[in-house]
This record gives sequence, C-alpha cells and structure tokens, in this order.
Amino acid sequence: MKQGNIGVTTENIFPVIKKFLYSDHEIFLREMVSNAIDATQKLKTLATQGDFKGELGDLTVRISLDKDKGTLTISDRGIGMTADEVEKYINQIAFSGVNDFLDKYKDKANAIIGHFGLGFYSAFMVSKKVEIITKSYQDGAQAVKWSCDGSPSFTLEDAEKEDRGSDIILYIDDDCKEFLEKARIETLLQKYCKFLPVPVAFGKKTEWKDGKQVDTDEDNIINNVEPLWVKAPNSLKDEDYTKFYHTLFPMNDDPLFWIHLNVDYPFNLTGILYFPRIKSNIELQRNKIQLYCNQVFVTDQVDGIVPEFLTLLHGVIDSPDIPLNVSRSYLQSDANVKKISTYITKKVADRLQNIFKEDRKNYEEKWDDLKIFINYGMLSQEDFYDRAKDFALLKDIDGKFFTFEEYKNLIKDNQTDKNGELVYLYANNKEEQYSYIEAAKSKGYSVLLLDGELDTPVVSMLEQKFEKSRFTRVDSDIIDRLIIKEDMKKTELSSEQSANLSEVFQSQMPKIEKVQFMMEVQSLGENGQPILLTQSEYMRRMKDISRFQQGMAFYQQMPDSYAAVLNADHPLVKKVLEDTEKATADALKPIESELKGQEARLAALHQSQNGKKPEELTQEEKDDLKNTEQAIADQKKKKNELLAEYAKGNKVIHQLIDLALLQNGMLKGAALDEFLKRSVDMIR
Repeated sequence: MKQGNIGVTTENIFPVIKKFLYSDHEIFLREMVSNAIDATQKLKTLATQGDFKGELGDLTVRISLDKDKGTLTISDRGIGMTADEVEKYINQIAFSGVNDFLDKYKDKANAIIGHFGLGFYSAFMVSKKVEIITKSYQDGAQAVKWSCDGSPSFTLEDAEKEDRGSDIILYIDDDCKEFLEKARIETLLQKYCKFLPVPVAFGKKTEWKDGKQVDTDEDNIINNVEPLWVKAPNSLKDEDYTKFYHTLFPMNDDPLFWIHLNVDYPFNLTGILYFPRIKSNIELQRNKIQLYCNQVFVTDQVDGIVPEFLTLLHGVIDSPDIPLNVSRSYLQSDANVKKISTYITKKVADRLQNIFKEDRKNYEEKWDDLKIFINYGMLSQEDFYDRAKDFALLKDIDGKFFTFEEYKNLIKDNQTDKNGELVYLYANNKEEQYSYIEAAKSKGYSVLLLDGELDTPVVSMLEQKFEKSRFTRVDSDIIDRLIIKEDMKKTELSSEQSANLSEVFQSQMPKIEKVQFMMEVQSLGENGQPILLTQSEYMRRMKDISRFQQGMAFYQQMPDSYAAVLNADHPLVKKVLEDTEKATADALKPIESELKGQEARLAALHQSQNGKKPEELTQEEKDDLKNTEQAIADQKKKKNELLAEYAKGNKVIHQLIDLALLQNGMLKGAALDEFLKRSVDMIR
C-alpha cells in the first residue's frame, strides 16, 4: 500500500473547495457522471481504432445509493486507470496557491473547476471521504483502490475488481444528506445528464403491484442518448420537432417554427432553436435556451452568450467549442462564443427571410406572435435591423400586412404634410380609439395597429430610421391637425367669447388625480365632435418609454395632460355660448366694464414706465402697477366665479364633458352613474 500527499501547494485546498463551491455544490454529480462518460467514450474510440480488441459489452454508467452506508456510487465500464494513471490524474493538481485562488475564483464553482482541472475534486464538496476502485482495460492490469478523507493525504493500494472501469464511491458528508435522497439525485440527473451520449441508469424502473410501487428487472435509463439535435434534419418530420419541444418544455404551447443548427466550420455547433408563442411578460420567457457541451448540460443562463433578443428563443445549443467548466463571464469574452453568437443571429435572420419569401401568407398569420422577437432584435442589435427591415411587417387596423417599403408607397401621396413630412397614423386599441380611427378613415388616411408590448420604443426607432417621417397616434390631436396640409381655419368667435366659452367648460372639468385638462377653442365644422380630448404624442410616448428605460422614471410622476378642444362650429357648443351670454350678461356688464378700465389703466402705466429701469421707479409707481394688476386679477376671478356658477347648473355642459370623458374611458364610478341619470332626465 502506498501513502502520500496530494500534490498541492497548500493544505487548505479541501476547506477552500467546500467553502467556495458550496453555492454550486450540486454540480459535483455532473462532474462525476461526465468523467464516467469520458472514460466510456475513450474506450469506444480505442475499439474503433483497433487498440482495444475486447468486447465492449454493456457500457451503461450506473448511479447507485446506499442510505445505510451513506454512499453514492458512480460506476462505469470505461478505460479504467492503472496505479500510475491514478498518480498522474488524481494525485497531481496544478494549483498555484490559495491566495491567487481566492482572489480570482471565489465567486464561481465552474470557474474553479474549469481552470484547475478539479472536476473530480468537486466530489469533496459533498463528501467526507472518496474512494476510487478502478481497473484498466489493458491486459493483465491490476485493480487499485484510492482513498482520501478530505485532507491532502491519500492511500493507494491493490484491490480486487473483476471488470474493467471505475467505481467512484462518495461517502456523503453529514451536512449534505440531501444527496442520499432518491428524488434529489433524480432531479439532478434530469437537469445535467438528460441527453448524455452513453446510457445512464439510476436504479430500476418501477411498476404498480399489490397496491404499491415495486422495482422491476429493467434498468431505469434516465437519458436519451441520441437527442433530436444530433440527427440529420432531413431525417426528421415536423411532429418530431414539436414532440422534442414538449420534452424540453412540457407546459408550453406548440412553437411557431424552429431552426435546426448544424455547422462544423469554422466551429462545431449543433442545436435546435424554437420560436415560442409569446404575448407578453418578456422577462418570464428568457433563459429557455439550454447550453450543452457534447450533450452535457452547462447552463441555461445564456444572456451574453447568445444575442440579447435571442434569449427569447427556446431550445438547445450544443458545441464542444464551448468549454464545459467555465464561468459565464469567461464564456461571454470567449472568441468562439462570440463567433457562435454572430452565426446564430445570421441563421435566425436567414430563416425568417426564407419563410417570408417562400410562404408570406403563413408568415403573416404568425406575425402577431413573431413580431416581439423581430422588434426586440431591431431595438437591441443594430445589424439585425439591417437584415430585418425587409421582412419586418406593419399591420393596419383592417388586418392587412405591409413591408416598410410597401407601406411607405401606400401612404406617401395622401399622408404627407405641408412640410413634406410623411405621417404614419396608428392606434393601439381599436375599440377605445374607434371614433378617432373613423375620423382618420373619413379623410382617406390609413391607420396602423400598434398594440404590441414593444411598439412604443419601436415607433421611436423607426422615426430615426425612416427619412422625414413621424408616427402619430390618432387620438393625439384633432384630425385636421394630425396631418396639417394647409393653415387651420380661424374661429369666428371674439377672443372674449372664446375665453368665456373655455371658462364655463374648464370650471366643470372633473378633478382626476394626476390628470390635467387644457381648454382650447377651434372651428372643426358642424359635423365634428362638440368636445374632443387629445393627448400629446410626445408626453404620452415619453411616459410609455419610461417603463422600459432606466433614468426616465420622472416622466411617470408627471400628470397626464389632455387638450380639451371645443368645436366652435357645433350647434350644441354655439347654444352653450348663447345661453351663457344671455344668462350672465347683466351680471357680467359691470365686471367687464371695470376689467376694461383697469386693463386700459395698466396699459397706460406700462407705457409711462417704458424705458425706466426697476430701480428708477418711485415707490408710488410700483404700488400703482401692483394694485392695478391685483384689481385685474380680482375682476377676472369674480368673472370666472360667475361663469362657473352658471355652468354648474347647465346640463348640456356636463353632458358634453361626460361624453368626451366616456369616449376616452375616463368616466367611472359616481360620475358615470350621474351621467346615466342625467341622460335619462334629458331624453324624457
């Protein structure tokens, strides 16, 4: 028997491994099984080359639990090891000192294992003792047993073992007893080993017998040794891809379509990427791409490894050029990974382009599900926009689809304003914005439907990409100002009439939290709406974008500002003005007279003080100016109070305001109830 110390430069290696790998300690099983698979694959290679002449026989890797002994054993019938090989591969660890180790690799177990060849030593994360009983495939080889109790010292001695291969026996530590539970091991095998290329058995299959589950004689093989992505695409049918998708994601709807990746130059890469159906909740859909290295699961945290927008895809990528045991930060800076990322982007774009060209009807039918990927890609990756602009679509409110170029040609004659700017009109809710849409259609305008989760930032992006173009929501202004082709018709009302009309309506507008209304009077024709509420395109878009973009939260705190446009040409509005003038004429006469006198006096004071600096004015002149301004303010307040008092009892004013609010979904609760009662009273 031989005794010795493992070749490391510090005796603290095992406490370090335990402490700093603890958060990721479940990967020990992946490492143990991967080593067993490697040993088996090497034997198969030797047999293929004629260097191993014996019978391969059953190559199944077996995992077994013994709760009584507290052991977990991983057994293979691979190449095994001689005593010299144990010395070489197990006892010598290239390790440069604990301080460097802690500084550089304290965060990630994968980084430690990958950089120091510590795959086998991950066993000590969960074990108080590890034994290896191994026998080389070479003729006449002597079986040996290696044992280590978690200190740098080990024993190596001859052993009895009939068959070639290795048994790795882990004596599970007291604080890791979860790894003696069958369910826990099954979960880990499903996670890491589901598609390994050599059969992996964990116990026996069970069946229901005499009222309980009992073991059968059949091995419980937990993996599919030939998953779909390693097969030739031309040998597969659509149902094969759909079935495999549901193997990966059992609860998901059928995918839209998929891309089968199969490349061997300039790097090796296979895989299948699926386009899932995503309506909303982008964040919930990320990290559904599983990354494999030679069918061994590496990670499903692929952000930074594949382009950001493709983290919405689901599926599998497998490449031997992606190192198995490395940290994500290493993966993200790895040259091969960057090449893979670029290649996948190109393949996705090519696939979408082909589907669009070959079967546009099918492509259009899937557009509502598909556009979230394409929009996300165009927003997050400049070069993807250059590819996608030919197969990205715009949909109008009638459900017709257009490429960017097709739609530009459709609207350029009728939707160009007097400044030569092309105006893209859009709605994001056909029902709520129905009357605004109809007003636009009556002018012969086309209206797009942009109701997707990313459409607001996409609109801003397209305005930058399209030459002399802007996007305007149909309810952001009155129809004649959405696309201004000539100067607006002036209202025939005097400024005093417009002011009075504005005030009677302004005074009765409801007080809604974080909402403000600004009144204006316009001539919109007798057939136009009496009152139209519009919301600034700029402010609304900024508030929408602030939901996606950091540093813009202050827009969310700002009130929603609406323009309440009074149609001076509408008979009902004219009637309100006429009734107001009749009802308030006598009371307003002395106020108006006093107001005009004070305004004339203020104008005279400004004229007399014109040219003087503030310090040149006497106190008397300053007081005179201040008192006159205050007198004007008092008279205006008295006038507005009188108009508001009249408006309070005018049912038509309230009815018109409520109709405008109702059209915009802003009439609720007690106000809606009052409107309904008033409506009944007015039609009796």
